[in-house]
Amino acid sequence: MSNSKKLFLEAKKYIPGGVNSPVRSFKSVKGHPFFVKKAKNQYLYDEDNKKYIDYIGSWGAQILGHANKDVVNEISKTIKNGITFGAPCKNEILLAKKITKIYPSIDKVRMVNSGTEATMSAIRLARGYTKKNKILKFDGCYHGHGDSFLIKAGSGLSTFGVPNSHGVTTSIAKDTISVPFNDIEKVKQAIKKNKLACIIIEPIAGNMNFIRSNISFLKQLRILCNENKIVLIFDEVMTGFRVALGGAQSIYKVKPDLTTLGKVLGGGLPVGAFGGKSKIMNHISPLGEVYQAGTLSGNPITMAAGLKTLSLISEKTYFKRLTKITKYLTDGINIIARENKINMSADSEGGMFGIFFTNQKIKDYNSISRSNIKKFVDFFNYMLANGIYFAPSAYEAGFISSKHLKKDIDMTLKVIQKWVKNN
Repeated sequence: MSNSKKLFLEAKKYIPGGVNSPVRSFKSVKGHPFFVKKAKNQYLYDEDNKKYIDYIGSWGAQILGHANKDVVNEISKTIKNGITFGAPCKNEILLAKKITKIYPSIDKVRMVNSGTEATMSAIRLARGYTKKNKILKFDGCYHGHGDSFLIKAGSGLSTFGVPNSHGVTTSIAKDTISVPFNDIEKVKQAIKKNKLACIIIEPIAGNMNFIRSNISFLKQLRILCNENKIVLIFDEVMTGFRVALGGAQSIYKVKPDLTTLGKVLGGGLPVGAFGGKSKIMNHISPLGEVYQAGTLSGNPITMAAGLKTLSLISEKTYFKRLTKITKYLTDGINIIARENKINMSADSEGGMFGIFFTNQKIKDYNSISRSNIKKFVDFFNYMLANGIYFAPSAYEAGFISSKHLKKDIDMTLKVIQKWVKNN
């Protein structure tokens, strides 16, 4: 029995399901997880000393690769002055200033400790600012595990949502409306029927694989929110500093009222942030009456790691190089699929990508849910057995770091080619 299997059996005695986040269980790919012993650059090493090319990067956070020496040195230097203060520190200001410089839509920003905390706080702020209760989200978009987000679409047209997790009350669900992604007509119907405080969206969705918003769809959302005094929130926890330095909003050239950030922002340490126009952000306590707090928010170590990371990825050619290596992977997959006439394709933006097992155009949750999940499971396990680690779910995007090399991609494509020949 492998060391990872032994550890998983042990973990299940003390941790629900043996993991601290569900997707790590490998349940959807009919396997058991490997346990990571160490990570460096583009590689993971498990407790059996097996090496993997990592295409997850701590779910997008490790854009510079694992254990980047400059970030580690910055953490080591900062930690000597203390781990956390529960009081203001200079690094908070420096990182906030950096964010507002990169994101023109953000005048002020509040630091938190996770993406979920950022999105929960942003919708609370939107409700407090507008004095309205209902929010609109999109089927398949994931904004963390806050109660208001664990809602699926109801059976009727633009109806109230229903909980898709036990423990979420029906009263909370009634304040959340979920409509299909990229469907502006459903949005218009929801606005007509309800007084919405906000509309929250992943401009490029990463939790129903990798799905882009249509440009016209996002621009019409912006117009509708302006006309109806609705706060438009872009959840860029995943896409921020990832698909481009300025996130998806810099690609689409659409400015939201509020933006949520995370992942890359902390250089691999737990972090989140939400920010936007001063007239909205000033409603947050202690200036306003919308309460939000966090003991470890803005702690000096995370802020230092974030500052160093943003400094490194702000280099002029950084995203040009990252985009090129990511596209080399997705172009290679598309060539293999085309030459072998199989229902498989890939797409990418910046350092974020998706692999699809369908011949349909990917535009929303329904189109990805109709993909060949059985084929994906076979693909995932074959790749893992050959030392290549993709996300263990057909509904998750993948990520590449600036440490990935052409030889890593070539090896990956070679294994994919073998898998295709066997299928």
